Amino acid sequence: MNIIVTNDDGLHTAGIWTLAEALCRVGTVSVVAPDREQSGVGMGISYLHPVRVTEALPRIEGVKTLAVEGTPADSVILGVQGLTPKPVDLVVSGINAGANMGMNVMVSGTVGAAFQAHLWRIPALAVSVATTKEPAFESSAKIAQVLARMFDDGTLNGPMLLNVNVPDIAADEIEGIEVTRLAKGRYAETLEKIDGARGDMYWVARGKVEWEAEPGTDVWAVRNKRISITPLHIELTSDVTSPLLKEIAPSLFDSFKTA
Repeated sequence: MNIIVTNDDGLHTAGIWTLAEALCRVGTVSVVAPDREQSGVGMGISYLHPVRVTEALPRIEGVKTLAVEGTPADSVILGVQGLTPKPVDLVVSGINAGANMGMNVMVSGTVGAAFQAHLWRIPALAVSVATTKEPAFESSAKIAQVLARMFDDGTLNGPMLLNVNVPDIAADEIEGIEVTRLAKGRYAETLEKIDGARGDMYWVARGKVEWEAEPGTDVWAVRNKRISITPLHIELTSDVTSPLLKEIAPSLFDSFKTA
């Protein structure tokens, strides 16, 4: 089994190597990841300039390691298109320091990398631990290894994308695994103005999020000492809005012609 490991925190962070070490027990691992932090870039791709790739010194003997001067999505594209052994059987992104739940998945570089694999119809995991303060990665690495084995033996199959969030507790304290949906929530958006010599500058930041942490959601699961596994897909068409638009489409076209 050929596995690409990537992340958005950068090649030199602890989470990616804890993950790679665990997955080496399942298959042949190649680490292809940004050479610096790329949090919050989502599925962004470097269209406007070439991407430099440098072979880096691996922290695990025998693991091909590539530092990418680009985004997590760039890293996956490079790996899939020939910089790692083929065929690529699984892409695992993480372990991210900080949860990627609810609407956060839309901007997360960790999830964005997994989405890029999903577009190539390759099974993918995005794995995050729910803290940014001295995270323990062992429980997250353990569930990633178990899921990878299930893809390897055929228990799981097809180009599914699983977003995995793990409480920051020891494995023996985990109380279960929940298959969840994304929680709804709202951020208090904030702007911090900085006076610059060439005009005003701003930090675009996010304040505290108010989650609707109902049972069945990823946020509820993690808060209740459970591993959250949320199946995601790329289909964004709204079934809620489509019927109304189909109903008014003829009159919309008449208005378009006479405008």
